[in-house]
Amino acid sequence: MQRTPATSASAAHALDLVTELQSRFVQALEKLAITEGSSQRLAAVEWCRDEGKHGGGVRFETADGDLIGRGSVNVSQVHYDDLPEKKLGSANAISTIIHPVHPLAPSVHIHISWTEMKNGQGYWRMMADLNPSNENPAHTAQFFAALKQAAPAQFDEAKAQGERYFYIPALGRHRGVAHFYLESYSTSDADADYALARSVGEAAIDTYVDILKQVLQSPEQATDAQQAAQLAYHTLYFFQVLTLDRGTTTGLLVHDQNDVGIMGSLPAYVDRDLLHTWVDRMPAPQEKLLESLIAALPATTPALVDAQVKAKLAAVVRNHYRTYPEAIAMQASGDSTPPTVKNHS
Repeated sequence: MQRTPATSASAAHALDLVTELQSRFVQALEKLAITEGSSQRLAAVEWCRDEGKHGGGVRFETADGDLIGRGSVNVSQVHYDDLPEKKLGSANAISTIIHPVHPLAPSVHIHISWTEMKNGQGYWRMMADLNPSNENPAHTAQFFAALKQAAPAQFDEAKAQGERYFYIPALGRHRGVAHFYLESYSTSDADADYALARSVGEAAIDTYVDILKQVLQSPEQATDAQQAAQLAYHTLYFFQVLTLDRGTTTGLLVHDQNDVGIMGSLPAYVDRDLLHTWVDRMPAPQEKLLESLIAALPATTPALVDAQVKAKLAAVVRNHYRTYPEAIAMQASGDSTPPTVKNHS
């Protein structure tokens, strides 16, 4: 199957950007692996929306290596050029998550996307967040400093939105320590907006790779307590993504043609016992969602989250929100909530 691209010039321009960011990140990670004497690489996996008629994407993924436990660098373009009844013209995005093996190396999530409506209006989403199991304040400061340099005028707003979005009410804490989030961002200067998206993406990628390099080249070894903290934090990450993350949920509700790819942000192992302790903290009907997610995991601790398990988890999330559509309102948001599912309907 061949993916048909969107006909819009601005969509093509956005796809060029996110594809360049994808190449930049993959090449930097593989260069670091070579430097560290690792054979781990990222392999391309292609998927098609409606057999390519409405686009699709390519993700570079890796798993169970000596440097990265789970990693996915996904680029997609979905469009509805041939469906005049759809308000959405195209959605063009890079969404990436890296979970290193080393407990002292933070995970990272980066998302840059351009959404374009058929009336010509469009907006950017820019997200970057550092997710350490064992925080190094110097790394947090370095990540923030890079993003502030990349987006000086927008930084305070993006930091505040990120802290709202990644807060977990049931647990009274955040996912991650350094958050940057601009939602529905658009000004009268399209070229400046495009340059900002590039600047944020490049800064997040380059800074993260440098932080990862620092950890891998440090002689410091993780303690047993730090290893345990990594499993606990990966469990928290799993919990936040599958019960609060609006992007994951809307992706699953829009279509079922890339479930494993959409679940690419999940870490390799989680603690079922820890998840069980959070069930009673969930507001109705979300406790049912968490119980079903736990039931979809292997009956071991730690529980392996492989491709088969990801497919089961995707089905759980999709079925839950089809049964309780009102629960979508309980998911995370920044200053605004884009009508993603409605746009694709």
